[in-house]
Amino acid sequence: MKSVPVLLLFAIVVIFACNSSKQNNGSEELFTTLSDSAQAISLLGDTLYPSSPYTNGSGKYDTAKMNYEASPGNVDNIIWYGRWTAYKGDFREAIRIYTEGISQFPDDARLYRHRGHRYISIREFDRAILDFEKAAKLVEGKKDEIEPDGQPNARNIPIGTLHSNIWYHLGLAYYLKNDLAKALPVYERAVRESDNDDKLTSTTHWLYMTLRLLGKKEEAEKLLIPIQSNMNIIENKAYHQLCLLYKGLLPVDSLTGETGSASSNDAVAYGVANWYYYNGNHEKAKALYEQILKGKVWASFGYIAAEADYVRRFRQ
Repeated sequence: MKSVPVLLLFAIVVIFACNSSKQNNGSEELFTTLSDSAQAISLLGDTLYPSSPYTNGSGKYDTAKMNYEASPGNVDNIIWYGRWTAYKGDFREAIRIYTEGISQFPDDARLYRHRGHRYISIREFDRAILDFEKAAKLVEGKKDEIEPDGQPNARNIPIGTLHSNIWYHLGLAYYLKNDLAKALPVYERAVRESDNDDKLTSTTHWLYMTLRLLGKKEEAEKLLIPIQSNMNIIENKAYHQLCLLYKGLLPVDSLTGETGSASSNDAVAYGVANWYYYNGNHEKAKALYEQILKGKVWASFGYIAAEADYVRRFRQ
């Protein structure tokens, strides 16, 4: 008879724990709680508010939301609703959407890949790494698949795949944490598995910077052997320009100044800043980081990387 109350008490505890988990499945579990409509706190300590890179995407967002509401159990609807929510600048809501999707489809690597991307956007690098590592395990040994673009390029040819995007973003998350030892093998794999010139140039760019920052200059220079001026670049022109700079085929002056790519492209400006940094011109690097951080596109990878490096190198 004495065992009944114990079992009853155990059941009550289990039910309470489950209910608490459901009730707390909100922002406090998914990311650092912020007030109002703030999206993130920058590494410099600034509060960051929504800033949409796709100002003409409201119609596609409305369609994605309508499709999701009509069939919320469809994983593709969940993914596109999350993607377009992020494209309009609400990264935290996108993370909630992907998390809801994960509760329904815990073995779908795409949900972790996209949620990890948005964890990078809001500077939650550790959470991003966990998501990308999970995604990498889920796709290991499985056939790759094309990942459709939210904003198609000029030729309407998607250049990325699920596997390549997982490795690319996992390497980036390690890089942003300055864990270069872990970023290195990830980027090396990404370069090996690149099957088009766009992927080759983008992954070469990040691996080259990683090698230079690790003091592996000779390895970095060997990495540039496949890079040529006449490559078939559809989308990653900025990374191609940077790789040509690293190889000595493009002068740095052509990327800087009022008309250079670095004046309007955070990716190029960051690459040039880093190039100055590991070549010993720290003041020039600092000035370029500061130029990037005056901009408003705070979710771009170039901006986030500049923010991380500026804090690490010049704000200690």
